[in-house]
Amino acid sequence: MGSFRCCIAVIFTVVGMSPLLLGEEKFVIDPAHSEVHFTLVDVLHTVRGTFRIQQGEVVFNPVDGHASGSVAVDAMSGNSGNSVRDRKMTNEELKAESYKSVTFAPTRFTGTFHDSGHSDVQVRGLFMILGTAHEIDVPMQIEANGNQVRAIGKFDVPYVQWGLKDPSTLMLRVNKEVQIELSLTGTLQR
Repeated sequence: MGSFRCCIAVIFTVVGMSPLLLGEEKFVIDPAHSEVHFTLVDVLHTVRGTFRIQQGEVVFNPVDGHASGSVAVDAMSGNSGNSVRDRKMTNEELKAESYKSVTFAPTRFTGTFHDSGHSDVQVRGLFMILGTAHEIDVPMQIEANGNQVRAIGKFDVPYVQWGLKDPSTLMLRVNKEVQIELSLTGTLQR
């Protein structure tokens, strides 16, 4: 009976341990200093714009590559500098009244994270848009200085393949992928 109590005590101790004791670190994103940039090319010109980050927190373990958390983007905040195009993007393509956020939930990463200086990592996770999750890999460049972190990630979204409306017309042909750049600034909590 004594060894049973000892095992139970060990289990409760491990379960109750702080994430930091288990090797996990937390990147808390500052929405005021972070945003998503997008680029969409058509035959006549290139459309560039931004979306605002609503919130974000990523917990990761530099030892085993496990990651969790999410980065939420305000689907109603798209700004390309053209109000008619932005309304159409918000209402018709993103259906933002029904799907208020676009999210990325990391699950794993590969590469070495350095507590200071530059790191290159590959983050795998689920990109949720229009209520459907798509697994993607995002190469991230990270600069850490003390507890201050800046992370840049670039990837393409095959938006038509993923169920978004194609904005092409008879006269105007639009690329079927939109280029995304995550620009995330925040603090590292150990």
